Amino acid sequence: MLLRARRAVTISAAVVAVTLAAAACGGTTKDSTDNASAGPASSASANPDAALKDGLKIAFLPKQVNNPYFTVADKGGEKAVTEFKGTYKEVGPSDASASSQVSYINTLTQQGQNGICISANDANAIVPALTQARQRGVKVVTYDSDAAVAGRDAFVNQANPEDLGRSEVQLLAKQIGEKGKIAILSATPNATNQNTWIEFMKDELKKFPGMQLVKVAYGNDDDQKSFQETQGLLQAYPDLKGIISPTTVGIAAAGRYLSSSPYKGKVQLTGLGTPNQMRKYVKDGTVKQFELWDPAKLGYLCAYTAAALASGQITGKEGEKFKAGELGEYTIGKDGAILLGPPQVFEAANIDQFNF
Repeated sequence: MLLRARRAVTISAAVVAVTLAAAACGGTTKDSTDNASAGPASSASANPDAALKDGLKIAFLPKQVNNPYFTVADKGGEKAVTEFKGTYKEVGPSDASASSQVSYINTLTQQGQNGICISANDANAIVPALTQARQRGVKVVTYDSDAAVAGRDAFVNQANPEDLGRSEVQLLAKQIGEKGKIAILSATPNATNQNTWIEFMKDELKKFPGMQLVKVAYGNDDDQKSFQETQGLLQAYPDLKGIISPTTVGIAAAGRYLSSSPYKGKVQLTGLGTPNQMRKYVKDGTVKQFELWDPAKLGYLCAYTAAALASGQITGKEGEKFKAGELGEYTIGKDGAILLGPPQVFEAANIDQFNF
């Protein structure tokens, strides 16, 4: 649902984040309860001792439905909402285009949701709709991929973006002996988290003069397109030595292509993936190492953040503290950001210890 070179390989597991829709938007709906809920929370001053309200309506709006990463993440959100006796809902588009989430935001606002947890397909395209939601009292928390600060109350960040971007380059550098042409297989061109990580990747590559980034390709978080983009990269650059795919859909598609191609074992692949997706590619030698956080914990933390906001425990200001169920206490950082924790590196020696 992301360290310095040695530290990146040894960090402990922390952390890896679909679907109502207005009928015209082609999404699906899943509610965990049908109980009535309180209306949107007021904008009173923060009271850290306030109890979480019963019956809060919390909706999750991922980048796209049927994405394995967000399925896991939002299940974590559902678990949290059940714990604090709220009503859970998943809504989302089937594609990850910039404007695909707007109609869902509008519908959720009209329904009087207390909180919306959203992974932004575009940092700015959804801000007007989110602003209207907040004006109506809806608390907005982004997770995985942030929106512009003006459009949300808080952001649950899966890991430090700089650590993620740099560590993925470090992992690949180790695997290819710090030499050769490499490519990046990203999600969508406007994905804020992907672009942030890629900027740090490019900066980290300055430390490895023997490595050359030849292209950033985009699979749009679509399995078949990511598969085709991987094929296209190797046709265009037959001497490619490595690929970084900082998206769970992309790395799995690339792994599938490489595993049955002449490039298996010759082109190294790393990035962000779930253990269950990547296990077979690690065991058959296609992939040596990759990393991720626990997306279920990401969704879980997002739900508790939305509940804390809707209950008046926090307002999203830097320094405020709140408890997130079994994950314990968190402190809000600059610009309303909340950091889940460091990523976990997966490899043959430990991958069977994880199941998500």
